[in-house]
Amino acid sequence: MEGLDTRPAESSAAKRAPVGSSPAPISRKHAWPAWYAVIAALLVCAAALAGWFTLRRPEPVRYGTVPVTRGSIARTVTATGTVNPVLTIIVGSYVSGVIQAQYCDFNTRVRKGQLCAKIDPRPYQTVVNQARAELANARAQIVKDRALLTYAKRTYERDTELLGHGIVSQDATDSARSAYDQARAQVLVDEAAIEQRSAALDAAQVNLEYTNIVSPVDGTVVSRNVTIGQTVAASFQTPTLFLIATDLTHMEVDANVSESDIGDLREGAPVSFTVEAFPKRQFSGRVVQVRQAPQTVQNVVTYDVVVSVANDDLSLKPGMTATTRIVIDQRNGVLRVPDLALRFTPSQAAAANRHEGPPRAGKPAPAARVWVLHQGRPTAIAITTGLDDDVNSEVKSGALKEGDAVIVGETSAGAGTGASAAMAPRLRM
Repeated sequence: MEGLDTRPAESSAAKRAPVGSSPAPISRKHAWPAWYAVIAALLVCAAALAGWFTLRRPEPVRYGTVPVTRGSIARTVTATGTVNPVLTIIVGSYVSGVIQAQYCDFNTRVRKGQLCAKIDPRPYQTVVNQARAELANARAQIVKDRALLTYAKRTYERDTELLGHGIVSQDATDSARSAYDQARAQVLVDEAAIEQRSAALDAAQVNLEYTNIVSPVDGTVVSRNVTIGQTVAASFQTPTLFLIATDLTHMEVDANVSESDIGDLREGAPVSFTVEAFPKRQFSGRVVQVRQAPQTVQNVVTYDVVVSVANDDLSLKPGMTATTRIVIDQRNGVLRVPDLALRFTPSQAAAANRHEGPPRAGKPAPAARVWVLHQGRPTAIAITTGLDDDVNSEVKSGALKEGDAVIVGETSAGAGTGASAAMAPRLRM
């Protein structure tokens, strides 16, 4: 095997390449993918940096404002009450018996003395007749006894004269005197009996008249509790037959006011209220009485406040539930700002307050203030407030004037989508 060449065989290309020449260049088909990867990585880094800077940049803030106005501010107390007639008369029965006739019904207009019902009068008529007969008997008895008195008097006078002549004895004279005194006393007894029988007749006549149930006042029947044939028993308690309201053109509202609000109420305070039958109508009246008697229901103490109301068109009915609004204090034509503006603090100022911490002991609390836009930035204005009606507050002093726009809320540009995004105010509670 000697003489054989054991070196590896060279490729045909190597054999063709001249000695000392450089290697062949790499094909473009294999070089482009590496450049694409580098460019994509650079683009991702640029996008990340842009997003980081965008997130660090504060978003623009938009503020919601409300103009300062001039008008009325009223402090009120809200209470629930019941509409009632000014005076309601209870018509009952003094005597017992069967209802024989009925002349009044619901909503009947009645006059004073008008007959509304009648109880069967026959039992009471019998008592009247009996009392009248007993009175006649007593009157006849006194006539008889007066005749005996006259005879006894003459007998006594005659025996006294005969005693002076010695014709009759002293005993006979004394007996005549005794008979005369008894006859005179009997006449006095008869007179007393006549008065007694006369009083009994009057009582029987009164009971007979009570069988006529009449209206004691002019008014309207609002309730009827009897019918023809019903038996009325007045032995232990007077039954209620009719309820008569004197005048339905003048009504009252009995409002139950909490003990926490009763201290500020005064007679003459204006009142407005609504009823469920007319929810869109405002009725008005005035406080005429603040009653001292407390009413305790489930440990809640309330007081009855009486409100007088005109009811010319008879819209208000007895028993309606009224939601009253009693004015305790009122200011007219004053400068006022919304309570939302007093509670608002811009987010930057709120963050600064949180950073500074609560005020030190002895440091006075900050006065009331509102924020207005000055050159696009919120600016605080200190004011002194007065009466507050839970919606607006009175401005007693400060640099505000009518028409100034105070800030009530703020929102960032990204809080909503589109121009119709709602304001999202940040309020200081």
